[in-house]
This record gives sequence, C-alpha cells and structure tokens, in this order.
Amino acid sequence: MAHLIIVLPGDGIGPEVTAQGVRALRAVADKHGFQLDLQEALIGGAGLDAAGDPLPAETEAACAGAAAVLLGAVGGPKWDALPREQRPEQGLLRLRKALGVFANLRPVTPYPELAAASPLRPERLADVDMLVVRELTGGIYFGHKEQTATRAVDHCEYSVAEIERVFRMAARLAQGRSGRITSVDKANVLATSRLWRETVTRMHSQEFPDLALEHLLVDAAAMHLLSRPRDFDVIVTENMFGDILTDEASMLAGSLGLLPSASLGDQGRGLYEPIHGSAPDIAGRGIANPVGTLLSAAMLLRHSLGEVAAAADLERAVADVIRGGGRTADLAAANTLSTAAFGDAVLAALSA
Repeated sequence: MAHLIIVLPGDGIGPEVTAQGVRALRAVADKHGFQLDLQEALIGGAGLDAAGDPLPAETEAACAGAAAVLLGAVGGPKWDALPREQRPEQGLLRLRKALGVFANLRPVTPYPELAAASPLRPERLADVDMLVVRELTGGIYFGHKEQTATRAVDHCEYSVAEIERVFRMAARLAQGRSGRITSVDKANVLATSRLWRETVTRMHSQEFPDLALEHLLVDAAAMHLLSRPRDFDVIVTENMFGDILTDEASMLAGSLGLLPSASLGDQGRGLYEPIHGSAPDIAGRGIANPVGTLLSAAMLLRHSLGEVAAAADLERAVADVIRGGGRTADLAAANTLSTAAFGDAVLAALSA
C-alpha cells in the first residue's frame, strides 16, 4: 500500500524547491522498496488566486487523509494589502491547527564544508548539533488582536497543557540524544514565561529527572547561540521566541536555505517544510537552495513513515553533494548549481 503524501508547493520559490523534494522522495522510495502516492494541492497565495481561500477545503481534506504533508512556502508582496485574516500565511496557520501539530522541530547541524558561509569563526562551529523544538499553537501569534490608528494589542496566552505537551515531546527527544535540554523563556518579565518555567521545572522533576535541564532567558539564549553554540543540544521554547531563535541559528549553518523542519503532534502525521520563506525576489530564476526541502523530506521519511534507513540515505546523499563542492547561489559567488542541477546531483548520489 502506498503512503499518501500531499505536496503543497505554495508561492514564490516553493514550487521550485518542492519539485526537488518530490524527485528525491520518489528516488529513495524506489531504492528502498516502498511506495508513495504524491499528490499536489493548493495553499497560500496560490489557493487565494485559484479558489479565493488560502486553505481551500479540498486541500484541508486531502491533508487530513494523508500520511504526511510536504510544504514549500507561502506569501509574497502580491497579497500584502489583503486583510490579515485573508493573507496567505493564514492558510498555514489553519493547516497546522487542522492537523493538530503543536511542536516544530528544527535541527541545526552545520556542514564542515560550509563553515566559510557562516559569519562565525569555523572553530566555533565545530561539533554543533542542536535541535530546537518550538511550540506552534499558542502565544502571541494566536492571541486576541486589536488595531486602531493610534493603538494596537497582541494578546499572549499559554495554558499548562500546551506547555506540558511540547516539553514532553522535547524531553523525549533529548533522552534519545545527549540527555541535555535548555528551556528558553522571559520569566523575569512575562507572566506566560513564569508559567512556562514553573511547568517545565515541575515536569523535569516529576517525569524527566534523568535530563540535565538549563533555563535561559531569551536574550541570553540569543547571545549564547552565537558565543557557545556547541553547548546546546535540545532547546525548547515558546512560539515567537522559537521563530526568532531558529532564524538566528540558521546563520550557524550559513544560509536559511539549508535548514529543514518538522511540525508534529501526538499522531504520526506531520507537516514538513524548509524554514525559509517564499523569497519572491528570486522566484522563477532557478537559483533557490533546495537543501532545506530535501532534508525536510528526509524528516518526513523518518518521523511520519518510519523509513529510517531511507531518511539517512537521503541525508547522506545531500551531504555527499555538499562535500563534493555542490553549491547554490546563496552559498557561493561563482560556479554554482541551479536548483534543478542540485537536485540532479542528489539523485546521482542516491544511486551511487
């Protein structure tokens, strides 16, 4: 029986990078002997243009019945003038809610061969291997909002249950790694962060005493991510802090285009996407970096399909291309590969 995967190319460079992810998924499935049914659907601006909705009902229904969802990117200046509730990004927020995903996993493991692309000194990047777990459904992004000509309000809210479930997932992941976990908050200022720290401390004591737990304020965490990145293993934090810190952490790797993500819930189904946006300034030029999407596809294989060997094989193929000098335009000034050519190289490495 084939695993149903819904592919949502979206906007900007989304169709370009997801095309390479689809090619890689088909190739690795053929190599490892399992079947995939890959079907495309609309989301974001593409959904608005075609169906008047950033998450058309047909897309939501298809994703609900899928084993996993692979997403490109949403948004762009074409839709910036729309009211907030109609913008392309609302399609992604609604999809996360519909799928019940509440934890966004973002691994950061710089390739030694790309150390020169990072603004940090190469010796500071040695042995960096971290996983950021970002809460996805609460916080200031989802709170009540008001705006007038002279005043605006963004309400931030968290419940104990929301904090418990994301920390529990992060803690279990930490148990499978080095046994170290860092919780990031702003408990010296925010009531939601004080609840966050109290809940994490209690759960650590009651459920995960085997883990080494560190609490950091978000401003200190931002500094330490650059000054001592190798000291981190699993980082767990709330929605907005995770959004900001993972974009910062991408500079350890050298480019936003390199980092994947997986959004997971209590079920096996997940939503997989690179952490970069739709990059409308380079859309259609064939120069987007597909690595974040390719590695997101590997996370899909591992977390939703249980195809661990296939996931490792795809990650190995991407690493082989980079080790062999394969670069897209965000990583090198000359002799670069196009998006499709990088995909070609990964397919060749898979068959090698």
